[in-house]
Amino acid sequence: MRLKLILLLCGLVVAAVLSAQHDHPAFSERQEERRKLVYEEIADYQGIRISDPGVLDAMYAVPRHVFVPDNVARYTYANRPLPIGYDQTISQPVIVASMTQLLEPENGQKILEIGTGSGYQAAVLAEMEAEVFTIEIVPELGNRAKNTLLQLGYTNVHVKVGDGYAGWPEHAPFDRIIVTCAPEDVPEPLVEQLKPGGKIVIPIGAESEVQFLVVLRKTEKGRLIRDLKYPVRFVPMTGKAQ
Repeated sequence: MRLKLILLLCGLVVAAVLSAQHDHPAFSERQEERRKLVYEEIADYQGIRISDPGVLDAMYAVPRHVFVPDNVARYTYANRPLPIGYDQTISQPVIVASMTQLLEPENGQKILEIGTGSGYQAAVLAEMEAEVFTIEIVPELGNRAKNTLLQLGYTNVHVKVGDGYAGWPEHAPFDRIIVTCAPEDVPEPLVEQLKPGGKIVIPIGAESEVQFLVVLRKTEKGRLIRDLKYPVRFVPMTGKAQ
């Protein structure tokens, strides 16, 4: 009961901050649905515990309904993935929260995202005051996400249409890298573009096999340390990865 009360108060505080920080009307829409999803459902979901209040607040801040097509908008605040067209999906909210928590983004960090999709994950990272560079291989999705993010006022997100396998060398090195599509192994260019001491959060595995979410830490000497987390299901990484 005490935890629920604390989370309720957190939601009320964040709602007040949102109204002061964001001009777009979407931020004040469907707030109660977002509060219930974030602070009551995904904060502790089937063994995936989201304990970072910054992650929960960022998830609450972002109006997820703006990032999904109209035909599935009524399901926006259910804890489930949704189709966004072109055989792609917007991830289940608890997975977005978990990957963000594992990434441990910090204010001002440069973060590379591979697989922009709808732009939702990039917006969550932007709420945590990171500088986000995100790449989408499907031009229609990349351009749509770019427009959505600009309309919502996320000036700290930079969208590129291209093959994420190659990363974004012009802006490397990155403090963090997050991948929202599954290659069979970690693309070497991403490892090269990660700073020593940095971290990659990535699903790995073939589409026909069990995929696992993996956290990779790069030591100061450039060695990678792998930490296997839990089984997931992501769309495959296309382009050169295939």
